[in-house]
Amino acid sequence: MSANGPVRSVAIITSIAFSMANFRGPLIRRMVSKGITVYALAPDYGEQTRAAVRALGATPIDISLERTGLHPARDLADMVRLAVTLRRLRPDLVFGYFIKPVIYGTLAARLAGIQRRYALVAGLGYVFTPDGSRYSAKRQILRSVASTLYRVAFRLCDRVFLQNSDDLEVLCSRGLLPRDKAVLISGSGVDLARFQPAQPIVSPVTFVLVARLLREKGIVEYVEAARRIKESESDVRFLLLGDVDSNPGGLKREDVERWVAEGVIEWPGQVPDVRTWLAQSSVFVLPSYREGKPRSTQEAMAMALPVITTDAPGCRDTVEEGINGFKVPVRDARALEAAMRRFIDAPELIAQMGQASRVLAERLFDVHRINDAMLDAMRLN
Repeated sequence: MSANGPVRSVAIITSIAFSMANFRGPLIRRMVSKGITVYALAPDYGEQTRAAVRALGATPIDISLERTGLHPARDLADMVRLAVTLRRLRPDLVFGYFIKPVIYGTLAARLAGIQRRYALVAGLGYVFTPDGSRYSAKRQILRSVASTLYRVAFRLCDRVFLQNSDDLEVLCSRGLLPRDKAVLISGSGVDLARFQPAQPIVSPVTFVLVARLLREKGIVEYVEAARRIKESESDVRFLLLGDVDSNPGGLKREDVERWVAEGVIEWPGQVPDVRTWLAQSSVFVLPSYREGKPRSTQEAMAMALPVITTDAPGCRDTVEEGINGFKVPVRDARALEAAMRRFIDAPELIAQMGQASRVLAERLFDVHRINDAMLDAMRLN
């Protein structure tokens, strides 16, 4: 557990088992290729997610950790149990991502005597994302608690990775994160060989939104814009991929099913391979209120889809205005509708801007270059 010796084992901690292979798969594979033993700690393993982690060469480890909510007694107990697990595994380095693994994983690693501690903030999440209304008392409390815990955890980290400069500035300007510990990376990245351009779809023009079904992803605005377009363009398709979520900002299943019944959207739910659906789409849409650097957008760009997104932190970094897509104001369904209609009225933009998206993805979002930067910061290259 020395801070200077060779790293023979790493513990990666998340609160969503599915994300381990889906988001960190290439990073885990790189670590394993270096002869590093990788323990993948998550609270919700199933048969498929466990098999996917093993296929990467890592060892899945079950832990107790709630993904959302503020339950101090439960969170404290989970942190202590996690410290016991880490002390048993004795990894040389701990890396956590998502809010609770970053906070409680880092604190648990400190309790377990692990000297090398790293964290990834992939967006500031629900408590830091404005929803157009005043913060409720509960949300204000969550934000205050999260800020305090972030401040403590970040000071125990060697480096903290962030995916956009807006988040970095928020955390540093509020005194939560020392600037000399912040490392800016260009998102989670995408495997450009796996996500290859598909034939442009110009008839029918098909829009697709891929996200957890949270209000702050701009899903309500997407549906409002789709409904208005459907009044005059009945053949245009609007796809919504993703499942309902327990997050406080989650939409209700019955609301989504009502939109489907109205004929406004098609909703296949969470799909096993998003490439199949991106290949039958014309334009990717993400009207989110705030992101880290959306991986869904990076995947769509790699497959040569134009992008409509918001001029919001994380989102704005994926679009060069008028080159590979358009940016619209947050929570503005009318502006979103207008941007969509530009592709309906001029379908030749689909191929033109889609090609620009692929070029931008190759320049910014190659997962191997991003992982190299992270491994360098962790002193593992």
